[in-house]
This record gives sequence, C-alpha cells and structure tokens, in this order.
Amino acid sequence: MVMRTAVITGSSRGIGRAIAFRLAHDGCNIVVNCSRSGDELEETIAAIERIGVRAIGVQADVSEPSGCDRLIGAALERFGSIDVLVNNAGRAHVGLFSDMRPEEIADVVSVNLLSAMYCARLCVPVMVRRRHGSIINISSMWGSAGASCEAVYSGAKGGVNAFTKALAKELGPSGVRVNAISCGVIDTGMNAFLSPQEADGLAEQIPLSRFGSAAEVAEAAAFLASDAASYVTGQILGVDGGMM
Repeated sequence: MVMRTAVITGSSRGIGRAIAFRLAHDGCNIVVNCSRSGDELEETIAAIERIGVRAIGVQADVSEPSGCDRLIGAALERFGSIDVLVNNAGRAHVGLFSDMRPEEIADVVSVNLLSAMYCARLCVPVMVRRRHGSIINISSMWGSAGASCEAVYSGAKGGVNAFTKALAKELGPSGVRVNAISCGVIDTGMNAFLSPQEADGLAEQIPLSRFGSAAEVAEAAAFLASDAASYVTGQILGVDGGMM
C-alpha cells in the first residue's frame, strides 16, 4: 500500500497537533512543523511514530518564504511527495487596530495568510504533476464575520477564505482540491487570555453552549483530506458549534 504524506504547519501543539495525530491514524506519514517550540516538536514526533507511521519534524518559520522552502524541501527529500498540505499556522492579536504597530500588522498577516500562500505555491507543482492532492487551510469564523479588536486577524482569515475559493477553481481541472475549515471558539492556548467569567459568557453565545475541541477540528480535516471528500472543493467548512 502506498502511504500518503501530510505536511501540517504549526503542528507541535493545539489544532495542528490534533490534525497530525488524526491523519497519522489514517495511515499518513507526517511532517510536523513549528517555529520555536523544539521540545514540543520532538514530543509530537515520538507520539506519532508510536502510532506506526513515519514522521519528521522541521523547525521553520513559515511566515517567511525561506522557512516554507525549508519545510517543503525537507518533506520532499524524506518522502518524495506531498499528498496533503494543512496550512494551520496562525497567530492572533487582540487589541485596538489603531494601537497596532506596522510590524505587528505585518506579522499577523504573514503568519495567518502569507504562510498558506507560500506553502501552497511550493506544493502545487508536486500535486498537479500527480493530478492528486488536498490543500486544507485553517481559517476562522472571524474571517467571515469580523471581530472587534481582532481586525487584522479577521482580515487575514478573510483573505484565507478568498484564497481558498480562488485556488480551488484554478486547481480543480488538475485534480487538486482546496478547502478551508472555519473554526469557531476552540479550546486551545490561543484562548488562554480569557478569564473564566469571559469564557463562560462566550460559551453562552454558542448554540451548542460550549467551546469546540482540537480533536473535532481534526475530524473535519481528516474528512477533507480523504477520498470521502473527492467531490468537495472550494468550500469553507464551519466547525463553530452553530455560532455562525
């Protein structure tokens, strides 16, 4: 059996790590990525290998083109092909837009939007040549609705949604699918700044009355990566508890 290879950016923790584990259970070899957390990277690789698949880790900042070159180059060198690309790397910034420095704006846009473009640009020729592949971009409900005090993050995720739809149309004739997962409030470190009272108040606004889990996002990613979604492309799949 030919094993698939999946590259997941920002996958040493949180949603990315959950997706890496889920795709490993589906039999994919996994390329784990992080920008800084080397210890978590090694722990994730060891845990994935215990599942029975091969895994490598690449410490690279995917907000920079050179980091994407290093990540995708290492994946191709080790496994020879890439079947699934999950653009998960993301960074939030909560605060008034008028208080943000230009470098902070550039950082949020680079991590959340440009990293997806840089990595996809490198994977597309590989996938088109094989007329097979799935690109999954991790987005946010704020990319559609917009969030007060998260204007740049919302704008970047809106860009992810538009990029997803446009690239799906461009690559459809080549057999490559492109979709996004629009996450709602997910119980990860990104929401650690919320006080218990704030978290409870936010949960009350969600129809399912709770935060989602990284594992639930991973299930959606596994579906989009699989042949069960062979006729699904250009979609923004909401995993938000009904909030949007």
